[in-house]
Amino acid sequence: MRTQKADLLLMNVDFLDENWERVRGRDIVIRDGVIVEIRKHGDSETVYEANETVDGGEMLYLPGFIDSHMHTGQQLLRGRVLDAMPMIWKRIMLPFESTLNEEKMRLSAELAALDMIRSGTCGFIDAGSYFMDKAAEVYETSGLRGALSVSTMDEEGLPASIAMTAEEAIEKTDILFERFHGKGNLKVFYSLRSLISCSEDLIERAAIRAREKGTTLQAHMNEYPGEITPFLSRFQKRPYEFLDAKGILGPWFLGAHSLLLSEEEKDLMCDRQVRICHCPFSNCGKAVPETPSLLRRQIPVGIGTDGAAHGGLSLWNEMRIFRSVMNVTCGVPLAEPAIMPAKTILDMVTKGGAACLGEETGTIAVGKRADLIGIDLDAPHLWIHGVISNTLVESVSAEDVKNVIVGGRMLMKNREILTLDEEKIRREAQAFTKGV
Repeated sequence: MRTQKADLLLMNVDFLDENWERVRGRDIVIRDGVIVEIRKHGDSETVYEANETVDGGEMLYLPGFIDSHMHTGQQLLRGRVLDAMPMIWKRIMLPFESTLNEEKMRLSAELAALDMIRSGTCGFIDAGSYFMDKAAEVYETSGLRGALSVSTMDEEGLPASIAMTAEEAIEKTDILFERFHGKGNLKVFYSLRSLISCSEDLIERAAIRAREKGTTLQAHMNEYPGEITPFLSRFQKRPYEFLDAKGILGPWFLGAHSLLLSEEEKDLMCDRQVRICHCPFSNCGKAVPETPSLLRRQIPVGIGTDGAAHGGLSLWNEMRIFRSVMNVTCGVPLAEPAIMPAKTILDMVTKGGAACLGEETGTIAVGKRADLIGIDLDAPHLWIHGVISNTLVESVSAEDVKNVIVGGRMLMKNREILTLDEEKIRREAQAFTKGV
């Protein structure tokens, strides 16, 4: 009998494999942030001396979710957007973001981190905002895996506090990259906040710099008709065609939203191996993505929340909304109610999210990174669960997430946040609310 060291031992647990099938009664051994062994509980060929052991109980483990598109800087806008559409970008979003300061961004990141951890989101992609160094400090402490960007726009007429030239925009991201890319679980992406708010100079500079740094370039893409017609009018090209003509599209490009796509753009995205993500609740006020046709082309697709201003940071909510929207718009016309199966949706928030984040595929297997969430099945709405993948999409919510592990580190155990001072953040949030 051998004795080995381990950082974390999940003992006698059930988990879902890469096909979302339940595997019962296993010990999962984690060392240096990686799953090093999965064995039947009770096998004793090797004894592990673990720094921490967690008993399975009524828990079911699955890969951690990844929010493929969120906005840290809009956390304090919660509840102020829903009935204010349309035209919220210049009436609400930009004026609010122009008032951000270091303290507001720090509080925003703390609230976002708590929200994500509590709902089982292990990784995220921030679409870009201001004072992102303060957000990065919070996220590093939180232990979450994520990518950060600076909001980059150089159009005329922006509020003075967020106005910048193309050179200044790139320089701000350069500084963030040097400080935080590869620090803890963080990455830094270059960003084009909105193509119509970026000059050709900025678009080209951001693309070149992202390639030089070996990182991702992300942009809001094809979200509104008003983001498409200017390119058709000026260049006789749709946005993805415009970027491709400049040599910008490739596996390094992430297109958020990507709702209003021509067949030619879809083919182009497939050929260039572009990654995209949808934000179901937010997108409902704009357009419905043609996701089945994108998946048939094997385009990697993730799911994002679009931030707290668009319905919160729970991917459980987004999955249910997405299933309903897909069924009504794509399934009903074909009399195919399972047009977007539960397992496909779960793939999108794990494997698709991992592709968007530029990480290895999110599965529970030996050699894979230990980003896991534990669902407490001891609740009336989960005592009977039938096909478990169906139940996850239909019935599980953020409140059912009990344990969260990122890189082998427990961020939440038995619903207690371990990496952030939740009570202190609550007091700060209450003080902010009273001062609004």
